[in-house]
Amino acid sequence: MILALAGGVGGAKLAFGLTKALSPEDLIIAVNTGDDFDHLGLRICPDIDTVLYTLGKMANTETGWGQANETWNFMEALKAIGGETWFQLGDRDLATHVERTRRLQAGELLSVITADFADRFGINHPIVPATDEPMPTIVNTPDGDLSFQDYFVRLQCAPTVTGFEFGGAAAAKPSSAISKAFESGQIEAVVICPSNPYVSIAPILAVPAISDFIYNSGTPVIVVSPIVGGQAIKGPAAKMMKELGALPSALSIAHHYQDIANTVVIDTTDSDFTAPIQELGLEVLVTNTIMNTAEEKTRLADDILTFARHRSRMVKLQHKTQ
Repeated sequence: MILALAGGVGGAKLAFGLTKALSPEDLIIAVNTGDDFDHLGLRICPDIDTVLYTLGKMANTETGWGQANETWNFMEALKAIGGETWFQLGDRDLATHVERTRRLQAGELLSVITADFADRFGINHPIVPATDEPMPTIVNTPDGDLSFQDYFVRLQCAPTVTGFEFGGAAAAKPSSAISKAFESGQIEAVVICPSNPYVSIAPILAVPAISDFIYNSGTPVIVVSPIVGGQAIKGPAAKMMKELGALPSALSIAHHYQDIANTVVIDTTDSDFTAPIQELGLEVLVTNTIMNTAEEKTRLADDILTFARHRSRMVKLQHKTQ
């Protein structure tokens, strides 16, 4: 079994590729919930929905969020009566939030609702919230703390970032499907998708049992760099890195994850970083990490899995000879 940690568009793209390369029994996709928030009385789960819509082949590829073939009657009507419109909710997307909110208020777990939505969208592979408990990301800035969506959407990532907090993280527990995967002893590798390390992956790792497993299980951890040629493919990762004192590069990603990772996957554009990353004690896989087509998503997944299986065999061989 492969455990993939995902958030944002990059995470959803690689998750799609992994579903083409692995059977549903051999993959679990743990998704960031730090972006989740309440808006207009509705529970919004942006990263979960991005993964659901991408794997369900219904994502809006132009915006990177929401559903394809969207209409905006609700937002236009809301604007006409003076409602808040800074967070855009398309009519089709709105149905997801309304039904999720209704079921949460009825006492159902987010993981159960997500699994049901996936089934209804024709998705066979498990998409699992990192935790069923609210764990909001807080963005620290020189002018005070901001909720993530205020920073990300309302203020368009303009404020300078000085750090992040994840509310309730210390007491958060993994979703039951993740706990069962840990207990099964069948996780062959952890793949950290090319997602923002600070606001997509860090909230997942902030769940104590998840970070404990990754740090202590000895399972190979493969990180796919979200930085290519010094730039983030999408989103504010490069801006955040600069503001936190790191040069946006695949090498900085390797430094960020060096305590938990065994391997860093970098784009061919960044092949010059191979030796410096290896000097950190990490292995390097150099390949094309840009994923614009379904074929490119699947090919990258195949490259990663081939490398992961080879590394797993080598680790087992080393244990036998010791």
